[in-house]
Amino acid sequence: MDKISVLQTRKEAVLKAGERIRSQISALCDDDSFVELSTFSFSKTFDDRDALGEGVVTGFATIDRYPFSIVAINPEVAFGGLSKGNCEKIAKTLSAAQKNETPVVYLLASQGVRVGEGVDVLEGISALLLKATQLKGKVLQFAVLLGEVYGSAAALASLCDCVLFLKDSALCITSPLVLSAREKKNMKPVEVGGYDALKHALLPALKVGDMKEAASTILKLTDLIGLPIVDAELNEPLPALNEDAGAEALKSLFEEYTELGANSCPEVKTVLGRIGGISVAAILFDHVYLNAQNMRKIKNFAKFSCDHGIPLLAFVDCLGVEATLKVSDSGLYREMGEYLSVLDAIDAAKIAVVTGKAVGLGYSLFAAKSVGFDYTYALATAQISLFESAEGAQIELGELGKEALSRYVDEVADPVHAAEGGYLDNIIEPQFLKQYLIASLQTLIK
Repeated sequence: MDKISVLQTRKEAVLKAGERIRSQISALCDDDSFVELSTFSFSKTFDDRDALGEGVVTGFATIDRYPFSIVAINPEVAFGGLSKGNCEKIAKTLSAAQKNETPVVYLLASQGVRVGEGVDVLEGISALLLKATQLKGKVLQFAVLLGEVYGSAAALASLCDCVLFLKDSALCITSPLVLSAREKKNMKPVEVGGYDALKHALLPALKVGDMKEAASTILKLTDLIGLPIVDAELNEPLPALNEDAGAEALKSLFEEYTELGANSCPEVKTVLGRIGGISVAAILFDHVYLNAQNMRKIKNFAKFSCDHGIPLLAFVDCLGVEATLKVSDSGLYREMGEYLSVLDAIDAAKIAVVTGKAVGLGYSLFAAKSVGFDYTYALATAQISLFESAEGAQIELGELGKEALSRYVDEVADPVHAAEGGYLDNIIEPQFLKQYLIASLQTLIK
């Protein structure tokens, strides 16, 4: 028997079965850089070996010469359904990625679980999800959603550090057909699980136009997270901040700025970027009242900072807890407690800047040195108070009207009182904020 000819024939069959998914890998990675592993694995439950390559292509490749581990589910084999065999194959790749310290990129398109394996596949999925969880904080994981991603494959995507949606991507634990039927609506998959539809999922999500943009986004985030320090001198002032120091205006502080999860709780911006060449995870509050949803987003992003050892910056314009019955009877309290536990666990630098109002818990949770912030600053235009302005004037001054309100803002809420108590490291003219941040980061970086 001509073993070489037999190998070539077998390889041609495998390549033909995964022709389209391999083209997606090629579009993402450098030319001819993909090295496939476990090429000939197949599901033991399929006697005819129709599931060539187990319906998942794994290996390693480079993107702009940076090494990545690749996991690509082939939707043309059993609709991309997960089996025990391909869960084991993916988990094997994750173990190698952890050992070699290479980031993982999943290319996902799956209709859910492959039928016919019963509890076996459930055990395989459990082992895979546990392995992906164990990688958090050790190597980066990116999910690129090539189309419809349902069931356990969606659970795998949710564990990633970043989820990249293409135009027609849909992510759902339950099939959109089932959800549409229960809602008695005829909805397209993208209307159920697309980027714009998942406003409350709180995923670290980004929308990309094509595989080329996906590759550049993955590289950018890998660079920001993997290389926390770049030598830089103090920058020139930013005079425009004296006129406007809102969340949008604060973008001028960053040389690089990538917002994760912009499709949910837009009043809280969670940003990965660089300030003075130093990688930071920044939370930008945009005149925010706290509720369970945005508090969970803040907590999750603080955990991201903790996992990857990136300095955490909080730009605080927070009016405290939203005073509604719905918020009162919600998971807000639990989210606050979990956030404080995460904040306490962050070993990297933590810096808070009160840019607008820090009212009640808006100050206690996100600016107080007592909860672990290394440096706390306030802009000269900021307000720090126990109550919101009008309410505070009535409660603390016992007065009503414009005069009382003006007095409360100018006197009681003036950040100089916090500074006098030793609770602020400095009060800053807004245009010089970047200089203070860079100096503080350079002091605290380990």
